Amino acid sequence: MEIQNEHRYAINLNVRGIQPSATLRINELSNQLRAEGRDIIKLGLGQSPFPVPERVVQALQEHAHEKDYLPVKGLKGLREAIAGYINRAERQRCSWEDVLIGPGSKELLFILQLAYYGDLLIPRPSWVSYAPQARIIGRSVHWLPTHAENNWQLTADELDIICRDDPTRPRILILNYPSNPTGCTYNDDQLLAIANVARKYRIILLSDEIYGEVQFDGKHKSIARYYPEGTIISTGMSKWLGAGGWRLGAFIFPPELRPLQDAMAIIASETFTSTSAPIQYAGITAFDGGEDIDDYLKHSRRVLKAIGEYVHRRLTDMKADVRKPEGAFYLFPNFSAYKEALDRKDIKTSAAFCKRLLEDTGVAMLPASDFGFVPDHMGARLAFVDFDGSKALELAAGEFADQELGDEFVASASPKMVTAMDRIEGWLKAL
Repeated sequence: MEIQNEHRYAINLNVRGIQPSATLRINELSNQLRAEGRDIIKLGLGQSPFPVPERVVQALQEHAHEKDYLPVKGLKGLREAIAGYINRAERQRCSWEDVLIGPGSKELLFILQLAYYGDLLIPRPSWVSYAPQARIIGRSVHWLPTHAENNWQLTADELDIICRDDPTRPRILILNYPSNPTGCTYNDDQLLAIANVARKYRIILLSDEIYGEVQFDGKHKSIARYYPEGTIISTGMSKWLGAGGWRLGAFIFPPELRPLQDAMAIIASETFTSTSAPIQYAGITAFDGGEDIDDYLKHSRRVLKAIGEYVHRRLTDMKADVRKPEGAFYLFPNFSAYKEALDRKDIKTSAAFCKRLLEDTGVAMLPASDFGFVPDHMGARLAFVDFDGSKALELAAGEFADQELGDEFVASASPKMVTAMDRIEGWLKAL
């Protein structure tokens, strides 16, 4: 027994005590409860409900025989397609050599922190894996304050405050927008102000734009327009193309950061080697785009906007403090209006809130404590994705093609979301 304990405690200290990814954990628990016969509505894992466009699926089928190791930085044809996609969307002038492919943007973020020796700056709230990755690697994490009245968005002044006392310190700032977990995004003036501060302190800015294509108005802009020399754009196929399980991500670097890109490629060569060949070939079709994919995105945005605004209105009617989403498929409600009633039930943390809600109603959400908040911040992240994406797109492009998508559409396309709101409302009233 003593020898076993020695091995158990030889685990890297940076890893000990870290729990598995919160989003994956809640998804596995939800699936387990469903398998046991529980009626579970899965609002925990932020997985796109929409199918991969058929032409992209066909491209994967056609390249299923591709079995060779591809270049570490990625297939040239795919890198060219992604450079073209960025140039069209952002009016940039990047080349295929500026693109690095990986098995998901999550893996690329991890090796970025390995390659660049700097502190990680994360606006609070943030996606659940940013801070744990830094902890595993042994990097310092600085949480940047944001506020509900400012749509949980970082301001240039708050960024300047944390940098001014040590202006030459190496830093990476992660800016994720539209945001997971809030669904909010930045306007041009906000991006320009943040870019000016980032340039002042020579911050490496990782612009996580994985949800850019599902900004509801279709007008997402990258901060790389305002700070091109120091911004890495992060994207992939998981959120706008419905291909999360395919595991393909991309970083687009400015030429000024080519040494950092090369350093990451060295790490990649000694770890994952290269991204799956069939997936990369299929990715060319995705990033080259076309009328069918434009139509797919148009209706995806319409569907998400309708459901997001419906859920926002229902939560607001429940006296939750929640910002109206502008993109992605998340809301970040705060239920502190129920604090006294929750205290009487001995529910004093966001984790306890979500646990009891799941037990009592079958609605799975993630607590605010998974997104950088103190335990007693009574917030939660809700991913409004538990609906049949194929059916929703069919309805949006067919029966509801020429009309504003309202409650009638939501009831037809996503009845589980209506049920989830009814269950949460009933549970809160019964406290």
